[in-house]
Amino acid sequence: MKEYSIKQEQLARFAKALGHPARIAVLDFLAKQDTCYFGDINEELPIAKATVSQHLKELKDAGLIQGEIETPKVKYCINRENWELAKQLFGEMFDKHLNKKDSCC
Repeated sequence: MKEYSIKQEQLARFAKALGHPARIAVLDFLAKQDTCYFGDINEELPIAKATVSQHLKELKDAGLIQGEIETPKVKYCINRENWELAKQLFGEMFDKHLNKKDSCC
């Protein structure tokens, strides 16, 4: 049984986390901020507070955002190191397939 590379697994985790428009909206919002409190994110999106929490958890589990508890709020921001890694991995994948001269059909 052939196993996937670490890069492939990481890229798949990032892709899964990016697979919902609400998560893209969260990342767009956070990318414009140095830090952000949960209440601010909730006000930016037209979805329920509990749903925002689920999307934040997915992004945090994938490593695209990070958060810390500052009672009584939780602060989230972009995980810059993993953001750069995602950019690199997606770039490598798209560049690899763009450089082929032949048409697939």
